[in-house]
Amino acid sequence: MRIALFEPEIAGNVGAVLRLGACLGAGVDLIEPLGFAWDDRRVRRAAMDYIDHVAIARHADFAAFRAAIGARRVVLFTTKSTGSAYAFDFRPDDVLLFGKESAGVPPEIAAVCDARVCIPMVRQVRSMNLATSAALALGEALRQTAALPEWPPEPAS
Repeated sequence: MRIALFEPEIAGNVGAVLRLGACLGAGVDLIEPLGFAWDDRRVRRAAMDYIDHVAIARHADFAAFRAAIGARRVVLFTTKSTGSAYAFDFRPDDVLLFGKESAGVPPEIAAVCDARVCIPMVRQVRSMNLATSAALALGEALRQTAALPEWPPEPAS
């Protein structure tokens, strides 16, 4: 399973998602352009030393991303969906796609995704933080596919 971020704008969010990927064993795809310099210290500060434990792929644009992932299913998380992520049947090789913080994904990107789901929230609020959304989504997808990391972990030998 992988997390993909479409044109992320906030370095700290990307760092937090990289740390999430490292902790739960999911790779992270970054679809450019990024809204910050890749060497931004805020990415490393949020990811800490976990950045060395996550498979990161950067893609020049959405077309390059789609070409790189092949036939894998892209599941878009969007507030514009009425389908709950908790009622969706995830597959072990799904790619969970999240749009940029300020605007999500454009309609033409949403239209070519294989599925669109939302994380249910109370009506009075607009959206969650990107990293928080990714954590909820990845946790549910890994739970459904019985792919959560073993706990407690085996002792290091």
